[in-house]
Amino acid sequence: MEIKLSKGTLAVILSKLKQFYESKVRDEQYCTDSEIAADIITKGAILGDFTDKIIVDLGAGTGILGIGTLLNGANKVIFVEKDESALNIAKENYKIINSEFEVGQAIFENKQITEFCENADTVVMNPPFGTKKEHADKEFLEKAFKTAKTAYSFHKSSTQKFVKAFTKDAGFKITHYWDYEFPLKQTMKFHEKKIQKIQVTAYRFQKV
Repeated sequence: MEIKLSKGTLAVILSKLKQFYESKVRDEQYCTDSEIAADIITKGAILGDFTDKIIVDLGAGTGILGIGTLLNGANKVIFVEKDESALNIAKENYKIINSEFEVGQAIFENKQITEFCENADTVVMNPPFGTKKEHADKEFLEKAFKTAKTAYSFHKSSTQKFVKAFTKDAGFKITHYWDYEFPLKQTMKFHEKKIQKIQVTAYRFQKV
């Protein structure tokens, strides 16, 4: 299955998806920017990591990354998310996309990522950065590397040294990385700015 969408068209479609009704601070629930999601998904599609593949969206949230891969020809996407309310939004988003495009299968699993045990071709994820829960990003990397031979993940650019070391120790390598100014919208009461930008790096990992 192959759906050819330009990055700009994909960004517009993703921007119309439903977002968190109420973000949870402890879980660092921030919506992935649609333009950044479209950019990384387009890059992955060019590298052949989504078309006709089985994808796992770890910590899927409202499903923007997984849905992006479906729009680039993924055969099946498994959305893994412990927050049932967020997963319900992802289900709604899939229904919207599936009514407009002929996309692959979606499976929704309401569980912790540590409880997920299936294998896939590619993992996509925008994990917690570990600001509220130390090493939260490490848990996601561990699960991603056990799940697939290829993975895409966002991390704070300041943690690059850790990411590189952990990747090497796990028997993976970083084949590509891209830097972004990640906009965090004012979704929490303590946020002082409407949009705060942080430096984030997206990595493509591959098993050695």
